[in-house]
Amino acid sequence: MKKLKFLIYLVLIIFVASCTKNFEDFNTDTKNPSDVPGETLFSNAQKALSDQRASTNVNLNVFKLWAQYWTETTYTDEANFNIVNRNIPDNNFSTYYRSILLNLKQAKYLIEKTEVIGDEAKKVQKNKLAIIDLITVFTYQELVDIFGNVPYTDALKIEETLSPKYDDGLAIYKDLITSATAAIGKLDASGESFGSADLYYGGDVALWKKFGNSLKLKLGLHLADVDNTLAKSTIESAFSGGVILTSDENCDMAYLGSSPNTNPIYEDLVLSGRQDFVAANTIVDIMNPLNDPRRGHYFGMKDGAFIGGTYGINSAFIDFSHAGDAIYEPTFASVFFSASELKFYLAEAAARGYSVGNTAENYYKDAIATSILEWGGNQADADTYLAQAEVAYNGADWKKSIGTQEWIAFYTRGLEGWTTWRRLDAPTFNISPDAQSPDGKTPTRFTYPVNEQTLNKTNYQQASTAIGGDVLNKKLFWDKN
Repeated sequence: MKKLKFLIYLVLIIFVASCTKNFEDFNTDTKNPSDVPGETLFSNAQKALSDQRASTNVNLNVFKLWAQYWTETTYTDEANFNIVNRNIPDNNFSTYYRSILLNLKQAKYLIEKTEVIGDEAKKVQKNKLAIIDLITVFTYQELVDIFGNVPYTDALKIEETLSPKYDDGLAIYKDLITSATAAIGKLDASGESFGSADLYYGGDVALWKKFGNSLKLKLGLHLADVDNTLAKSTIESAFSGGVILTSDENCDMAYLGSSPNTNPIYEDLVLSGRQDFVAANTIVDIMNPLNDPRRGHYFGMKDGAFIGGTYGINSAFIDFSHAGDAIYEPTFASVFFSASELKFYLAEAAARGYSVGNTAENYYKDAIATSILEWGGNQADADTYLAQAEVAYNGADWKKSIGTQEWIAFYTRGLEGWTTWRRLDAPTFNISPDAQSPDGKTPTRFTYPVNEQTLNKTNYQQASTAIGGDVLNKKLFWDKN
């Protein structure tokens, strides 16, 4: 079975946010290193990462807005790119470093220091450590893709410094590829790993290997306009190692039906009774002319039609389509990698001339069909959709073809949707008259946390200078177009 349907044994740890104590001090018995097992900290990190990505709480996550999937009904600051009032960069930064990465670091320390006996036990331990490394790589990539240069080599070394330096984003990416490759090489599918403590794959090491190669392929693809040689070798190596290509291999976290273990969307918008978001006209107006079969799953109808609110402008909840019913379910899964996603990546890789086993057009068609099936459609729906001239793959403008359809497929996955738009410059986004970015357009990065400007001032200033200014419209190193 791909993964256990979520025996949550996780929310046991309130982890040490500002502790400056050396992790070694927690460990006085290598056979029983802590009252809190490393496996529990690992589960905690998994849930924190999943919650952060799924959340619609504008104090934490505004990417569904910035990808222009949703827009706001009453308070429109976040859709208009004001992320300072609610300290959104600070909250985001803190969640990634303290709730996710520090838990992963301590989990790795505890598991690594636990004495195990026998080849099988050593194999399990090695698999656990490699999986932790892969989630660590995944997390750092998201941080870089949000901010640009971030603390990396000095990060989490709280026993050494409380003022970590920022590393160059490209250098981090290259090291992440090295780390992912090393972790993949350590995974042994003949052994077990975390079992039920793994909230994504239920301890299935073979699937984690596919996760690792999928992650490596994604890292390589982001470098295609920066270092084509490295991108090509990384992608081809990942593809040959085996990536996620069927939906039963998807990496996601299935939530439970009752609090506190429901999808954050359910907590944010159902239990709270809030009506903060409606579908944005950006995505609705692209999908409607195509009669996209996913609309009924993505959105609810308003007066028998799918109607999006004008992006960035107050849009009354009762006047427009809101998210589809399934998205409000407490068990709605938080997705990390999907087969449709990897097929879009492979379509792009093929369009760039890399050797990935098929043509760009075939991967493109397969990606769209897989997305439709993943959202509850059928093959007939996919065939009808693909038969339209407006959907047909255009090799002369493959970035527009792939970028638009990939962006549609990423609905509910705001960070990925925003990143696709930044990388491939498709589709065309709407511009709100109330936009608060320097150029009035959708930002291309988060500004750094205000706390960093005061508590880590020297390193903040160096990082800001290195990227050409701490502003919303500064492009990241991989965003060359």
